[in-house]
Parts: sequence; structure tokens; C-alpha cells
Amino acid sequence: MFNNIYKNKRVFITGHTGFKGSWLTLWLKSLGAEVLGYSLEPNTNPSMFEALKIENICKNKFANILDRENLEKTIKEFQPNIVFHLAAQPLVRLSYSEPILTYETNVIGTLNVLEAARKCNSVEAFVNVTTDKCYENHEINRGYKEDEPMGGYDMYSSSKGCVEIMSSSYRRSFLENNNSYAMATARAGNVIGGGDWALDRLIPDCIKSINENKKIEIRNPIAIRPWQHVLEPLSGYLLLGQKLLENGNKYAQGYNFGPCEESVLKVSEVAEKVCKYYGRGEIVIHKKDNLHEAGLLMLNIEKAEKVLNWTPTYTADVAIQKTVEWYKKFYNGEKMLDYTLNQIKDYEENIKWNKNYAIK
Repeated sequence: MFNNIYKNKRVFITGHTGFKGSWLTLWLKSLGAEVLGYSLEPNTNPSMFEALKIENICKNKFANILDRENLEKTIKEFQPNIVFHLAAQPLVRLSYSEPILTYETNVIGTLNVLEAARKCNSVEAFVNVTTDKCYENHEINRGYKEDEPMGGYDMYSSSKGCVEIMSSSYRRSFLENNNSYAMATARAGNVIGGGDWALDRLIPDCIKSINENKKIEIRNPIAIRPWQHVLEPLSGYLLLGQKLLENGNKYAQGYNFGPCEESVLKVSEVAEKVCKYYGRGEIVIHKKDNLHEAGLLMLNIEKAEKVLNWTPTYTADVAIQKTVEWYKKFYNGEKMLDYTLNQIKDYEENIKWNKNYAIK
């Protein structure tokens, strides 16, 4: 997989205690990488990090990316070849109550990681993970392309738009033509998969309600989103990392990683599929509050398909089914490390049958 590029590579991951970070850490370890994770401790209970006992499979540093001195010291001592930056304040609704924290973490925190990596001569590549919400969203009935304006109605979305603008400026100011590392940004959203227990996430909320024998309350049933299994964007991040390591600044740009058009579904449709695959659950419409939430947001993935030879593998139906299966196993008390590794291996096999990107 990925041209065997990660075998024996030293990989620094921020946000490794989070949902996507835990999946990425496990996948990289299965590819033979040496991983150091730098993150705050898990902020949900349960958490993917604890369910998989990630602390036993990689080096851990529980710290804040806003602690610049500690961050720089940790990276310098580890001497990574590549950095995957996932640490963030990732919740739209929390950004309304914590706007300063959101901007400090997402913008200044990212700048801290970029600077720490620049001061470490071993770093060759940097994958900077943002979000689909970085675009100025006019709720148009097509996917946004990478060169469209950044923006954001809420503080989370606008902070990520700022990260994209800042990253582009940082690349041109410090990383081009001076033998520094190659840095690209990766945009994805509405990622689903087992092990997500964050607040205000549709499928985790559905699963929680089902297991507590409560009705599933959804706020915005007609909102339309592109739904993708967590392994889809992670495969994009890993492929992008491979390209950056192999070819340097040729691939140092922004990329969208999203599902095919058939996987763009209404919130209500997703909730109904969760109930179907779980075998039970009742949905009710919850009265909306006054906080703004986008009704329509999609990504155009033609650039990732053409430039990186990346393509989505799972339909939304398959993604939802595999997500529900993971939670059912967890709540049945099964050992989740082996099961999660099997889901990764199954995905790798599907890549081979679907399209041989990153396999040589």
C-alpha cells in the first residue's frame, strides 16, 4: 500500500487522540511506520483512542499545540520524516460558545505546528488537514472546487478558511525554493465511522439514543451532506503524504476528498439507514435552535481524482453499514483493535478491486 512509503518512516501526528487521529495512527502502524502522537487527552468517554488502546501501539505526548516551546522540543527530539496535522477545535456549535479557543487552536495552533516542523530539518512533508467548511458557502447545488473563495458563516468554518489562507501564504513565504518541506492541505467533511463520540454528530447521537432506548432527535432533517467513511479521506491523506514524500512541492496544494455524488444524502435519510442497520430506533424531529447550520455543502473531487489518482471506494450505504457494525461490536464488549484492523484490511482489499491507486 502507498508504494510501501511509510515502512520505517517516522510520523508525527497531532490530534492522535481524536476520532480520525486514532484511525490514522492505527493505519500507519499497520503500514510499518513509527508514530509519535501529540495531542490533548481524549475529551469523550468512551473514546476511539481508549477503545483501541492506542497508547500501547505508538509513542504519546499529551500536550497542547498552543504550547509552542513543548511542541518544538518534541518534534526536534523525534526527528519525523512527515507530519500529519489533525489537531483542532472541530465542532461548529462549540465555536459559538468558544470563539477565542476555536481561533487560537485552529489558526495559531496550526501556525505553531508549521513553524515547529520548519525548525526541524528531518521533516520532508506536511499534510495539513482542514475541512470542507473552509469554503464561502452559498449553498449551491454543486461541489466546491479547490480554487474557490474561502469563508465561513460560523467561527469554526471561518477559522478553517483562515487556516487555508494562512497555509497558502506560509507555503509561498517559507517553503518554496529553499529546500524546506512540502506542505499540502486536505479538505474533507461529514466523515463517519466507528469510534466517534463527539458532540453534535449525527450517527454518534443516533447510536447513543438507540443504546439508551431513547428516541433519536434530529435538528435539521433536510440538510444535505456528502457522507464518507473515515477510511476514505484518510486514504487521501496517506496518498497525498506519499506524493509529497516522493515528489516534493509538485503536489503542495489544496485537495478535496469527498464521496461520489450518490453519497450525498439528507440527514433524515442517514438516520433512517442507521436504524435499519442497527435493527431498531425511532426518529423524531427536534426543535431547532437559532444557531446557523448550512443546509447544503458539497465538494468537487475532480482534482484529487486527476492529480492524485484517488477515488472514493465506499458508497454512503456501505459506509453507514460498516459504521453501525463497528458500534454494535463495541457495545457487545468485543475487542475493537483487531476488529478495526480488519476493517482497514477490508478497505485496502476494496481499493485493489476498485482502482489501483497508490499500489505499485
